[in-house]
Amino acid sequence: MDLSNLSFFYGESFDADAIGTIIYRQEAQKFDGSLLHDFDYIVLVVHEGQEAELAVEHTLVGELPCQTLHVSSESLQRWLIAGEKGDLIRCFMEGELVRDVNGKLARLRREYTEFEQPLRDRKMLYEFSRFLSIYVEAKRYLQAGYEVDAYQSVLDSLRHWARIELIERGVLPDRAVWEQVKELNTAIHKLYEELTQSKETIRQRVELVLLACEFSVMSKMAECTGLMLQILKSRSQPWSIEELIHHPDLDIVKNELPLVMRKLVNRSLAKESVVWSDASGYSSPAIRYSAE
Repeated sequence: MDLSNLSFFYGESFDADAIGTIIYRQEAQKFDGSLLHDFDYIVLVVHEGQEAELAVEHTLVGELPCQTLHVSSESLQRWLIAGEKGDLIRCFMEGELVRDVNGKLARLRREYTEFEQPLRDRKMLYEFSRFLSIYVEAKRYLQAGYEVDAYQSVLDSLRHWARIELIERGVLPDRAVWEQVKELNTAIHKLYEELTQSKETIRQRVELVLLACEFSVMSKMAECTGLMLQILKSRSQPWSIEELIHHPDLDIVKNELPLVMRKLVNRSLAKESVVWSDASGYSSPAIRYSAE
């Protein structure tokens, strides 16, 4: 069975909730340690409403051994924004689209390639949220005297900040983010070199980078959290933190969202108000958030 027959097989046989199928052929004799490269063909089946974010099947179609990956549409979009599951995303972007209900997968690939809104705003918020969370973690490690752990956290936070600089320039970050940033000769790459190559002590290097990050957080917070501020402004009633966590456009940052929300309030980019709630059978004050 050749690739055309394989395409026909997967184009005609599909689950009822599948919205599309992509077939990716591995390059000959290519192996980089990923389990994905154990098969000549990877079949990516995208579903709406699938509970598991990833399910794997090993099948034989004719004489062709195939690895079939069933993914949810929500998980796929999250991985695209977060830059995760690089091998799977390569299958999605480079494989042959043999079935596409309502053209949804083609649109998603086009949005990712062109890197336009709203993808850019969502990725900007994600990178900023991760940067902020890891930056705070680094400060706590340093205060506790765990200098090597603080160093690693600072390095991780700089990687997210480097992605933010690329997004600002309309460049889609890839896995080799430092090579991308190096070519642009940006300030963040100089910080990276200071952290990794300076002759100062680890603590001195970490303190210097943390100070620079603190300034960056304050100067670019409004730009990086634009999507979140738009949501806060989208209705007249203030939002509870639970409502924001469950908002579909904020799902990817739900773990960091409380921290980001407090930073926005501290910088007067958002405001909090107290309302009275009758939850749990008694009246209690609750904090709500809004923006002007």
